[in-house]
Amino acid sequence: MGHNAMSARRLPALLRALRHRNYRLFFIGQSISLIGTWMTRLATGWLVWRLTQSPEMLGLVGFAGQIPTFLLGPFAGVWADRLNRHRVLVITQVLAMVQSFTLAALTISGVINIGEILGLQLLQGVINAFEMPTRQALLVELIEDRADLPNAVALNSSMVNGARLIGPSIAGLMIAVVGEGWVFFADGASYMAVIGTLLAVRILRRVQPAARKRVLYELSDGVRYAFGFAPIRAILLLVALLGVAGMPYTVLLPVIAARTLGGGPHTLGFLMGAMGVGALGGALYLASRTSVLGLGRLIPLAAGLFGGGLIALGLSRSLPLSLGLMVITGVGFMVHMAASNTLIQTLVREEMRGRVMAFYTVAFMGMAPFGSLLAGAVAARLGAPETVLAGGVVCVLGAITFATQLPALRAMVRPIYVQRGILPEVAQGLGSTTTMREEVGQ
Repeated sequence: MGHNAMSARRLPALLRALRHRNYRLFFIGQSISLIGTWMTRLATGWLVWRLTQSPEMLGLVGFAGQIPTFLLGPFAGVWADRLNRHRVLVITQVLAMVQSFTLAALTISGVINIGEILGLQLLQGVINAFEMPTRQALLVELIEDRADLPNAVALNSSMVNGARLIGPSIAGLMIAVVGEGWVFFADGASYMAVIGTLLAVRILRRVQPAARKRVLYELSDGVRYAFGFAPIRAILLLVALLGVAGMPYTVLLPVIAARTLGGGPHTLGFLMGAMGVGALGGALYLASRTSVLGLGRLIPLAAGLFGGGLIALGLSRSLPLSLGLMVITGVGFMVHMAASNTLIQTLVREEMRGRVMAFYTVAFMGMAPFGSLLAGAVAARLGAPETVLAGGVVCVLGAITFATQLPALRAMVRPIYVQRGILPEVAQGLGSTTTMREEVGQ
């Protein structure tokens, strides 16, 4: 503990979760692997566009990669509460590496077709359905001091969006020089980093799984808990709305880059990189915060910023303006998602963590396939910019609805904050009602 305390003093508040050895290893491995993941996301979209020139097919490929999360995510959450999360995560990373190398081999050999892309996207979606809630729930086992958990969540978001900034830029250049296949190969190789660091992790404080019941019973128990508690329910519903209406704009970016802005793969890389700049900035802002107090206000503000950015992006026909708007959407989207994740992780009961984080994953990623299909179909008839604009309007309306619920949600969250010592002066009866309301900011 003495060494950790000294390390904590040496590290700035922004990086305080990195003083934990296990989290530090996890962070390093994931940072490398996620660069490869974002490279593959851009390369897959461009490959589909090159082969088909079809916005509808872009939507279908997005659907195939994400629908397993919707179908399997809740069950994966039950298993995340039952099994050794560390071991499950290692297995999913190995399977994802095999999938990436297979995609690389088919593309480099020149035999890849849209059916094989759909099949491999479906396989990756199944892997992700188990990997994402397990990774989210494992965080608590990697952090020895629970006070550093919000910082770890924010650093995770920084890591994802740093990769989102770097990966697409590299992929855009690689596609132009050597083609999509070698991008997929580089992604496969990047998994070796995360597998190696996960094997080096030594879990010291493992969360003991609860006594097992039938899977469907445990799943229904999780549903009753998550959706019976209004603050968690409201957060999940807004995340799901943004997943359906807002997230699908990413599958339409190849169309916007090629048709609306008259560019190529490098243009797509610049757009995704600009989104990464904004998202990284938003995540770093959250990492610099030392408390969860006030995050409730940020959720609708960030969702509204994201929606407003999409509306303006749908109206833009200029590359410099579009790049600036992608920065704005990146900030809004990341602050909303990371703040929602942090609040849920703070509020959830430990025995429900895997299941609730699975519901978060379903809301975040599992709803997106329906939005991808809808966006692809609408874009084929009305145009990609108009579809993005409409999605932004829906996101803004959702943010306004959430904001109107904040006073009632504050009252429900406050006792949990008091119980867990987040508001210790209130717990001791020293805070006035007015001060309490200002500090909670929920």
